[in-house]
Amino acid sequence: MVLSRRGSGSITLASGQTLALHTRTQDEEDLPHATKKTMADHLRKYESIFTLTPQRMRMIVEAFKETLELGLEKPKQVVPMIPTYVFGFPTGKEIGDYLAVDLGGTNLRVCLVSVQGEGKFEITQTKYRLTEEQKHDDGQQLFDFCAECLKTFVDTNLAEEEGGLNLRPGETLPLGFTFSYPCTQEKIDHGVLIRWTKGFGAPNTEGRDVAEMFRKSLAKYELPVTMTALINDTTGTLIASHYVNPKTKIACIFGTGCNAAYMEHVKDIPKIKDLGIDESAEMAINCEWGAFDSFEHEHLPRTKYDTIVDESSNKPGEQAFEKLISGRYLGEIMRLVICELIDEGVLFLGQNTYKLESPYVFETAFLSLMESDPTDELLMIIGIFSHFFAVETTLAERQFFRALAMLIGRRAARLSACGIASIVSKMGYLDEGCLVGADGSLYNKYPGFADRIHEGLVDIFGEKGRGIVTCHAEDGSGVGSAIIAAMTKARKEWGLYLDV
Repeated sequence: MVLSRRGSGSITLASGQTLALHTRTQDEEDLPHATKKTMADHLRKYESIFTLTPQRMRMIVEAFKETLELGLEKPKQVVPMIPTYVFGFPTGKEIGDYLAVDLGGTNLRVCLVSVQGEGKFEITQTKYRLTEEQKHDDGQQLFDFCAECLKTFVDTNLAEEEGGLNLRPGETLPLGFTFSYPCTQEKIDHGVLIRWTKGFGAPNTEGRDVAEMFRKSLAKYELPVTMTALINDTTGTLIASHYVNPKTKIACIFGTGCNAAYMEHVKDIPKIKDLGIDESAEMAINCEWGAFDSFEHEHLPRTKYDTIVDESSNKPGEQAFEKLISGRYLGEIMRLVICELIDEGVLFLGQNTYKLESPYVFETAFLSLMESDPTDELLMIIGIFSHFFAVETTLAERQFFRALAMLIGRRAARLSACGIASIVSKMGYLDEGCLVGADGSLYNKYPGFADRIHEGLVDIFGEKGRGIVTCHAEDGSGVGSAIIAAMTKARKEWGLYLDV
């Protein structure tokens, strides 16, 4: 429901829980609370540490550019700049039926994409839930499950009597496999898993070729399918977004993780020189840029709260950029500031605050709700603190919390702009301008995130920065994967770079 600007109401959170909200007739005078002036003084301190000046942003962009170039030059760098063996953008003339399988963090998605050319497509898809057991089962069993779901999908959607596909004897459907976990690739249809992420831990998989394992499962279920390409979802997002709008030159994910992909000139990727690929060709690069400034911590403006988040994470020192901008961490940064003010005796005196003391209990979704609270009394914020943490707040405190959420959210968006600007600057896209296909929960759901990225790009580049525009990306892990399968099939038929 929409909240009235005063009075009562309720709101349903993504978790399904309902918050009842009410306006109080008076603040609870029996509890000692921080005054408006005290909160304003504290806010000034946080403004100074969470604000990024345009000058600082330009310095970060320069360092970021150097890091990207180093990753293209040598293997095994902090930002690995992974060659994807996806050559060039789609022509728009790709047509045909292609399958895509997307092994995500919670679901397995199987898609049939009918690519119709000129930016058009139709998609039929089914999602299959992954259990926690399956994520930690033997690796081969996990891929058997993927193949079994694909078989169910093919039998249901492609049966001949349903007017489905009529494959000639020996003919197979090309398949794109979206596998968004860090892999080393030496060709497009192979990939050795470096490590599981997103809560997966299937044994007997790390260090092995996951494409080969999936092929074995496809053979077991006798599927009329050829796995043509193993791709990362960010690369798929780049290709799908460009297919629909050819002005798209960069794709970014801003969600629980963060990443980017773009199209690079082969002549500027020294580390693959020995593959003998034509220097005038272009290849998509999966940056894995969440690792920027890891270990050394020389360039990013880390506060003491960021240091605590990093040191108490499961991978200290790693993914330094991601820890400042991803949805996984913004709520925790805010919780640490609140806990510091509780310890200093500024907030919630005389109240039991133990519920705020557990790491990660303060979700990034709360920052979104605080920033979008439309009520004069900030009822949404009353609801969050009373319902989840059993503490009472004054209007001055609520105004402070909203301003603090804004500082943390704005910093994340402006740092995201630095990442985009480094690719724009490296590739010389500023004069002609370009679109950036963006996806992920932070970009899609956090109020004002896109506007703050655009504001950051203008602060970095001046008025020309207005020509770099983010837009909602197309479905990378389904449609993008299928289009890459189509492009790869065509490339192999033309006899181009058959070894990769």
